[in-house]
Formats: sequence, C-alpha cells, structure tokens
Amino acid sequence: MITNADLVRAFEHDFTRRTPADHEANLRIVEALYEEARLMGAWPPADALVGIETDIRLARALRALNVRRTP
Repeated sequence: MITNADLVRAFEHDFTRRTPADHEANLRIVEALYEEARLMGAWPPADALVGIETDIRLARALRALNVRRTP
C-alpha cells in the first residue's frame, strides 16, 4: 500500500524526466499488442461503429473539461 503518494508522484515525475523516450521500443510494444489482439480475434472489430455513441459522448466531455482548464 502506498503511504506517501506525494513521494511516489515526485519519483515518477523525476524518472520520466530523466528517462528518454524510446520510440522504437514503444512501436514494438504497440505492434506486439496489435498482433496479440488480432490472434485473439479482438481486432479488427466485426462492426467498427459499435460503441461510437459512447466514444463521442466521452470525447465531448473531455473536450469540455479541457476548455475549462485552458486560460
């Protein structure tokens, strides 16, 4: 259990600041996840528009939150 969340956040912030992004490794991860989803039959979806209403509602809510934060 995390007892000092501020310390963990500071560590994560410092770690991400000091660690350079490895785009090739990230691409390999994405490709492996895609291949796994494809082999499991989860991708591509049978109907690409299933759940689009939920996605649109979520995008609108997130955009509204972002607009409020922008000075």
